[in-house]
Amino acid sequence: MSFTTKMATGFVLAALGASAASAQSLVYCSEGSPEGFDPALYTSGTTFDASSHPIYDHLTEFKVGTTEVVPGLAESWEVSDDGKTVTFKLRQGVKFHSNDQFTPTRDFNADDVIFSFERQGDSENPYNKVSGGTWEYFSSMSMPELVERIEKVDDYTVVFHLTRPEAPFIANMAMDFGSIVSKEYADAMLEAGTPEMLNQAPIGTGPFKFQAYQKDAVIRYVRNDEYFGDKAKVESLIFAITPDASVRFQKVQAGECHVMAYPNPADVQAMKAAEDIVVMEQEGLNVGYLAYNTKVAPYDDPKVRKALNMAIDKQSIIDVVFQGSGQIAKNPIPPTMWSYNDAIEDDQYDPEAAKAMLEEAGVSDLNMKIWAMPVQRPYNPNARRMAELMQEDFSKIGVNVEIVSYEWGEYLERSKAEDRDGAVLLGWTGDNGDPDNFLAVLLGCDGVGAANRAQWCNEEFDAKLQEAKVLSNQEERAKLYEEAQVIFKEQAPWATIAHSVVYMPMRPEVEGYVVHPLGGHIFNRVGLSQ
Repeated sequence: MSFTTKMATGFVLAALGASAASAQSLVYCSEGSPEGFDPALYTSGTTFDASSHPIYDHLTEFKVGTTEVVPGLAESWEVSDDGKTVTFKLRQGVKFHSNDQFTPTRDFNADDVIFSFERQGDSENPYNKVSGGTWEYFSSMSMPELVERIEKVDDYTVVFHLTRPEAPFIANMAMDFGSIVSKEYADAMLEAGTPEMLNQAPIGTGPFKFQAYQKDAVIRYVRNDEYFGDKAKVESLIFAITPDASVRFQKVQAGECHVMAYPNPADVQAMKAAEDIVVMEQEGLNVGYLAYNTKVAPYDDPKVRKALNMAIDKQSIIDVVFQGSGQIAKNPIPPTMWSYNDAIEDDQYDPEAAKAMLEEAGVSDLNMKIWAMPVQRPYNPNARRMAELMQEDFSKIGVNVEIVSYEWGEYLERSKAEDRDGAVLLGWTGDNGDPDNFLAVLLGCDGVGAANRAQWCNEEFDAKLQEAKVLSNQEERAKLYEEAQVIFKEQAPWATIAHSVVYMPMRPEVEGYVVHPLGGHIFNRVGLSQ
């Protein structure tokens, strides 16, 4: 069945009901549609859940449930003494998927690794501009400056030559942007004049094969019986796209879905009390924030940003939006992460002082936009309600707020604009357990116009991040990140809002599900009892 397969809504719902009763099909109630199926083009967890995790593999992988790096498509690796050369020995005999348009003629090899990364960094690569891709992760992580060249020694040996040591490099290779795609498939689609098929009808080496997608309704996968690793425990995987959390809950109760994402905080206690629901929970490696556009007046003034931060009643947000499932955030990294600077004092909620600070900065009658996400995320279960609370808070200091939103994919794309008005609600779940993944990707100079939604480039802050990247001693790196957090707090490109607890409700027949600290929903080891 190809990407273009159409399914009537009634048929989809009937199929989901039937599938839920079968031990061979696992149905996951997801929160939204993916932006596409080429994970290197995007940064959304919604997209990674539907693409990177089921369909693709990476050179290295995170052991599910941990941030421990283990072999993936690379059986082993070796880092030179100076840290600037990384050699990967590749796994042999790995098969790519096939579909109606393509059947592979060879196994995975070094050509696929080189293509997967060069298309992101080489402007001459014919795929570099496909899908309007900005390769947001690749650029935000300074990869264009870091990777000097990638050398193919033989079909199963690849060497990354770096311009400097990069402490988190091996862990970075396990991230979603590092998903390995088929060069042979890419070449075939380019010759056919349909290069966009890499993003629409994905071919990977992963535990599930993409089968069909109906936007805002359903994604279907089948087990990859040729998978080199542990075979998936179910024959098929279905994503039932269900944006409303209450409806997701109803579907799990009715047996139409086995697992659901992001429950309403208000429903968690009822779920825990229900006999036919199991609720797993784990403290999330995440942060939710409001990012000001520091390139646009008056948000280019740290005093204005500080004043706005002081006007936000974060405790009220925790009480109303998170309802016991979150804690106030004072830093841009979660407190469970090494290098967290607990000595930093948070901005105090003080509307009178905030109003005075705005006047001191020469700002009055300010009209601003707050962007509110249309979907639930682990770091923000109800962005619209959060924006309404901020709207009320800001009105107390004479700031008039207009709340705006867009469809999720459009929201993410529009919010990257360097001339964007106002402030955007977003957040982050860590990708590799390293502070660099928060601080450099979200706040470094290379992320401006991409993952750095504050468009904030502070030379002193960035210098500390760049220095930390090249050190191998974690204690030395931690000191630099602690100092960087002080600069962040002084300059206030964000209002840090919350860190949340992640809840995963599921049917009691679900076996083997593990709450992943890096936020992904991974189903290749999940089975169903009879």
